[in-house]
Amino acid sequence: MNHLRRQTFDVIIVGAGPAGCSCALMLSGKGLKIAVIDKAVFPRDKICGDALSPDVINQLQHMDVDLPESLLQAVPKTDVGGIRFVAPNLNHLDVHFTNPQHPTAAGYITKRFDFDHFLFRQIKDLPDISIFQGQQVQRLENTENEVTVHTDKAALSARMLVGADGANSVVSRQLAGHTIDRDHYCAGVRQYFAGVDDLHPSDCIELHFYKELLPGYFWIFSLPDGQANVGIGMLSSEVSRQRINLKEKLTDIIQHHPNVKDRFRNAHPLETVKGFGLPIGSRKVNCSGKGFLLVGDAACLIDPFTGEGIGNAIRSGRIAADHLLSAFEQQSFDAAFHLGYDQEIYHRMWTELRVSRSMQKLLKYPGIFNFLVNKASKNESVRTLLTSMLSNIDLRKELQKPSFYTRLIFR
Repeated sequence: MNHLRRQTFDVIIVGAGPAGCSCALMLSGKGLKIAVIDKAVFPRDKICGDALSPDVINQLQHMDVDLPESLLQAVPKTDVGGIRFVAPNLNHLDVHFTNPQHPTAAGYITKRFDFDHFLFRQIKDLPDISIFQGQQVQRLENTENEVTVHTDKAALSARMLVGADGANSVVSRQLAGHTIDRDHYCAGVRQYFAGVDDLHPSDCIELHFYKELLPGYFWIFSLPDGQANVGIGMLSSEVSRQRINLKEKLTDIIQHHPNVKDRFRNAHPLETVKGFGLPIGSRKVNCSGKGFLLVGDAACLIDPFTGEGIGNAIRSGRIAADHLLSAFEQQSFDAAFHLGYDQEIYHRMWTELRVSRSMQKLLKYPGIFNFLVNKASKNESVRTLLTSMLSNIDLRKELQKPSFYTRLIFR
C-alpha cells in the first residue's frame, strides 16, 4: 500500500501515536475514508517517562469499554500505587491512591514501545483506514478545497488534515505557525537501567525535586522485568539560562548525588541517554485553521507540572473526531468553524492546565515544597489533603492561595 503515488481521502492523520490512533479509531465506521501517515514503522520506541495515569485508562474506556482490560492483558506493565515526592531538602512524602475502576493500582508503567503498538494494532486492519508507515512528511499544501501531504514516497490529499505528529510537528509549524517558546517548553532525557537498588516496595513512581533542577525533577519509575526508567525533565528556559547539559546532568546525579548514587552501584544502563522535547500546555495556542486540526503534543497539551501528555493526547483525539464528523455533516471546513474545536479543547482542559502551570511556578521556591512535605510527613490530615489534591482540581487550586499555607502552619 505504500507504493501508491497518489490517493485522495476525506481525512489524513499525520502521526500514529496515541492522539492520532485515538482520532482514527473514533472516526472509523462513520463513512469516511481515512489515511494515517507515520515516519516510523511500528513497533517503534517513543522517548517518554512511560507512565499511564488513571486518566489514560479513563480515556480508553470512553473509546471502548473493553479497551482498558485488553490493554492490561496485552502489554507488560508495572502497577503504580502512588507517588513518592522527594523535596529539595531530601525529605520525602509517599502519597498512595487507588483507581476505582482498577482498585489494585492508580496507574501503570508500560514502555511506550508496547503501549503505542497496542493502540496502533487497534486501527491497522480496519477497512476504512489506510496506513502509510515509514513515510517522512516533507511539505504540506493547503489550498482552497483540500490539503495535500507530500511524503518522500507519495502525495496524499484530503479535505481535512489532523496534525498528530508530536512535539516536532510539521503540521503545527507549517500550517499553524507554531514556534518553540522556551518558557512553555520542557526538555527531557531518559535512560533505561537494570539493577537499580531499592525500587519502591509499593511501586510508587519517584519524583525527586532537587534544587538545581527546579521547576523540574529527576525521576525513577519501575518498569516490568526489574528495569527502571530514569530521567530528568526541566523547563527549557532554565536549561538555557543555566547552560545545563541535561545528558551530563543525568549522569552526574546518578553517579554523585548523595540521595541516589548508592542505588546505582550495581546498575547498568540498557541504552544511551536519549533526549526529547515537551511542548507544555501553559499557554493557549491556536489548535486549528482552514482544513486542519492539531491534537496531542502538536497542540501543546502536556501537563506543565507532571509532564504527562498521554491522557490529553487521547482526549484531544476523541474531541477532534467528534468535531470532524460535525464538519463533514455540515460541510464546513473553514477556520471560523474550526474555532469551535479550540473552544472545546480548552473548555475541557484549560482549568487543569492553568492550575498545573501555577504549581510549576511554585516549584521555583524550594522552601514552599520543603514546608509542604515536612508538614505532611508529620500530620496525617495534611497528608490526606495533599493526596486528595492529586485527583481534585478544585482542591489543587488552594495551593495558589497564601491563606492555604497560613492555615497549614496551625494544623
